[in-house]
Amino acid sequence: MNWWQKTKQNSRQAFARMKKWLQSLSFRTGVIVLLCCILFYILSFAQMLLPISVEAKSVWWTVLFGMAKTCQYGGLTILGVEGYQRVKNWVKRKRG
Repeated sequence: MNWWQKTKQNSRQAFARMKKWLQSLSFRTGVIVLLCCILFYILSFAQMLLPISVEAKSVWWTVLFGMAKTCQYGGLTILGVEGYQRVKNWVKRKRG
């Protein structure tokens, strides 16, 4: 087995361990992470109003948008399918 195959195998194992750990977290933690996702989305676009260079805005947008996506997928992994349905039903009840 060459180094590329070993690296690929180790990466898969690391992602599997991370996914298992995220899924072991509570429903409340998942909701908090998803709320952080919303905050990062707002910040990623609000920073465009700052009086800084275009390059700096690009870097900030990339970092903040990346954090938003990380929180989004992490929160959904924590919640899982059942937690997602629970949040979806809660939002529907609040609207109606």
